[in-house]
Amino acid sequence: MGSLERVLEQDVARKGDRGRTKNDHVPVKEEEGDEIDILLIPEDEKDLEGSPMAVGDAAYDDDADDDLLDLGVRMGKITLTERVGGFVRPKIGEELTATLNNPKNDRASPEETAPLPGPPTAHLPLPASFLGPGPTYMAPSANFLFSSSNQSASLMDFLPSKVAADRLMQQYWIAVHCLARLVHRPTFQRRYDTFWAEIQMGIEPPGSVQAIVFAAMLSAVVSMSEDTILRDFGVAKPNLVENFQMATERALTRANFLRTTKVETLQGFVMYMIPLCRREMSRAHSTLCGSAIRLAECMGLHRDGSEYGLTPLETHVRRLIWYQLCFLDVRTCEAQGPNPFIRKDDFDTKLPLNVDDADFELRLPITDPSSRWTDMTFSLIRMECLEMQRQIWVDGARLDKRKISLTAVVSKIEDFRRTMQEKYLPMIDDSIPIQHCGHLVMNVLVHKLHIVVLNRYHSGVAKKIPDRLRQIILTSGTKVLEDAMELETSPFLERYAWYAGAYQQYHTALLLVLEVFAYPMRKEADRIWKCLDYVFEVPTHLPRDQKARLILTELRDKMNFYRDVRKIRAPTGMIERLGQLHSIDSEYSPTSLEILVAARQPSDASNYQFHGFANGEMLFAPPPANNSPEGSSEAGSNQLLGCLVSADPEDSAVTDIDWSEWDKLFPPDTNTGKLNLAPFS
Repeated sequence: MGSLERVLEQDVARKGDRGRTKNDHVPVKEEEGDEIDILLIPEDEKDLEGSPMAVGDAAYDDDADDDLLDLGVRMGKITLTERVGGFVRPKIGEELTATLNNPKNDRASPEETAPLPGPPTAHLPLPASFLGPGPTYMAPSANFLFSSSNQSASLMDFLPSKVAADRLMQQYWIAVHCLARLVHRPTFQRRYDTFWAEIQMGIEPPGSVQAIVFAAMLSAVVSMSEDTILRDFGVAKPNLVENFQMATERALTRANFLRTTKVETLQGFVMYMIPLCRREMSRAHSTLCGSAIRLAECMGLHRDGSEYGLTPLETHVRRLIWYQLCFLDVRTCEAQGPNPFIRKDDFDTKLPLNVDDADFELRLPITDPSSRWTDMTFSLIRMECLEMQRQIWVDGARLDKRKISLTAVVSKIEDFRRTMQEKYLPMIDDSIPIQHCGHLVMNVLVHKLHIVVLNRYHSGVAKKIPDRLRQIILTSGTKVLEDAMELETSPFLERYAWYAGAYQQYHTALLLVLEVFAYPMRKEADRIWKCLDYVFEVPTHLPRDQKARLILTELRDKMNFYRDVRKIRAPTGMIERLGQLHSIDSEYSPTSLEILVAARQPSDASNYQFHGFANGEMLFAPPPANNSPEGSSEAGSNQLLGCLVSADPEDSAVTDIDWSEWDKLFPPDTNTGKLNLAPFS
């Protein structure tokens, strides 16, 4: 029995007594204390280790500039801080330099690779242009938590007309509520009507009601385009955003949100953070999120409402709030780290049922979730994916302790992907915008799980990542970028594009540009470059190698500048490992490989010329026909022609994997292990 089969059998045995119906939520909890036999780890993983350049925590000098926003550097649509892909990489500039200077990657002319004159950052634009916030950034007010300013301002100073407010609420229902569900619509609509009835009678509504109403209006404004706001309200979008943000913060302060026991006040606080916590976030956002989580725990939202004898509707709303906080927790952790506040064992709040809001108006017990698309389905897709990501983070720590194999984690993700597809794809009609959006979001969040696990091993030092795992990075990473692009650019999904940055932040693009720079003949290269052109916004007419070098050089210089300004410290052992970044590439000498290939080739193989390496394999091509102009074209078109022979003895040493089991998880027609395009014929 192969090791993969044993790992899967061990996993199935643990879960065997847990039957699952189609409408059950996908289980993701794993027993953290389980030990795994080292013999169950596949041979090509036993020496595989995560990159020592990626660590979980950051440290800084005391003389760092705290006046600088901690948003990182921007290039195109990607923003990078010291935390890239969930890990702190204080020496990412040196990593990129090693990649750029690797002779294997030197396919450019001397003019293209010539160093720029002057200091390394002399060619960069002014720091404010790439260190400042992007167009979607929203920061909480500096005095929000510690000041009672604006208490003298009246509610009427911020409140729009009833007609304008109704227009904003209409926008909230169609563009915000369906993506980040936090209220029961019929109940909230009644509260909104009461809010205006009290205003018309000259009564100021309670602070908790003001907070949630203004927070809904704030989200609605953020979700609208500048042209639409100018047309409908006659003011600029930044002015309207500022108005409703100040109104929401004032209402939350009046509602004493830091010591509240009202669910409605907490709803307003969490709703206030929805438009703030998207693509760009500072540590202020993480601090607010931590405060909201602690408030929710103090109010018992981490315990399921059914334990307190609450009504089904009250239980449902509490579940919505808790899992929205879980999403914000994961999102702020991705952006600023270091770890999620919420741990799986710390709460027992159940996921909401797959039902419509109208079902709660019937005043009847709701026991069975629906098997069709409902008002809750989109949110459930996101919630289940985020809970799986939370478990994958736990598995990451177990990987470091050798308590689980990488193959087992990847297999768990693949099982989750298939289960999610079996459960939700029959519900989805891609001709309906919100359902197609849900389909894409599921793809992005599920395929991103592969990147969360494998990105740390992509540039390992001790051993090259096996091609079977590298292919998963290429396939899933490309899928993440393609679906993320569609979420942002499709006219069909235009009303939902404002929230696309909350699902992913294009960090996968950095992984893929490194891959196609080192291995330009990847099968996914055309698809990858279409995404990279969009993400990095580089001139599309340039040759691909030159574009990749331009991207990596600019990112290197910007990240070095940011590191120096932020005074980021690196662990002492990290510097010692920098020189080993490319030790794998030179592990086998060309001479020994040429001998190996010659022994496997027909007798006429001596006519072929060695043309270097491609993905750890030797590349051979026939000699040029002649030196005439007629022959030069043919020779140029055939320079990649040849035969590829494995250059890594480890590839033939993988004997302990049951590949029939692997093929059940990853079909051979799509996961062949052949990463590059076939030779030209």
